[in-house]
Amino acid sequence: MANSQQNPSPPGELGDVPGWFPPLDQVLFTWLLDQQETEGIQGDLLELGVYMGKSAILLGHHLKDDEKFTVCDLFEGDAPDESNQAETSKSYASLTRQVFERNYLSFHDKLPTVIQAPSSVISKEVSASTCRFVHVDASHLYEHVHGDIGAAKDILLPGGIVVLDDFRSEHTPGVSVAAWEAVLNRGLRPICLSTQKLYGTWGDPEPLQEKLLTMIKERSDFGLSVQWAAGHRLIRTRSQGIKPPPFPHSRHYVEPVPEPTPVAAAPKPARPAPRPARSRTSRIAIDLLPPIVTRAVRKNRAKKRAERA
Repeated sequence: MANSQQNPSPPGELGDVPGWFPPLDQVLFTWLLDQQETEGIQGDLLELGVYMGKSAILLGHHLKDDEKFTVCDLFEGDAPDESNQAETSKSYASLTRQVFERNYLSFHDKLPTVIQAPSSVISKEVSASTCRFVHVDASHLYEHVHGDIGAAKDILLPGGIVVLDDFRSEHTPGVSVAAWEAVLNRGLRPICLSTQKLYGTWGDPEPLQEKLLTMIKERSDFGLSVQWAAGHRLIRTRSQGIKPPPFPHSRHYVEPVPEPTPVAAAPKPARPAPRPARSRTSRIAIDLLPPIVTRAVRKNRAKKRAERA
């Protein structure tokens, strides 16, 4: 979710955008959205609570030309009640609409439809049975999350996917209660669980679960356990060194210039070994020979030097 970190310069990569959207969930979002594309499922996208845009940027990458993407957040606006205002002031003080829009436009040509208001208005802004994927990441208070889940159920197409953030964080018990209440009493059926998110549907989760299990078992970077509770198959996933999925760089990305490889200096040619100098004794000996012999010796040496040259 949120932090108080400022974002002073436009992001170059998705990882530069502040926010809690770990690689495990990036992979699950991407896989589920790709499955919808493979199966020819069409529909709009919706995110309740965007913070600085990290997950919204990924969702927007999967938007088709004839689909609509809507985001809803208070940003710097007033919360609907004191409890929500206290939460907003504590966790989202650095959030502004300007920062979100700047981050989103770093990766996309145009903004989604932005609704600056409490998530409780979403049913009036987005028509029923129009969305294939809804990410609920707004308030942590039970009554608000309960309402967001109800709105998601109405807005989703049959078989659409809802993702509930922070369903088991120690500081968000209201989300936990609302999420499991939806599973036990409101017809929500889990597809899988990550460290912080519950992925579910009001349709039949089994076909997706089977494909998901196959995908996970083919990878070495996924941790997996399967449990049953209250008639629901709970596929628990965790990261074992998962890397973020490939994602286009933003317009601000600058390809790093590799350091030039140092060129080794060419070795200096070896100097020819000097010819051994004649000893002083040898020179004296030649000078003491009879002149005719001395001339013969010197002539012979001169001839050898000429041949070597």
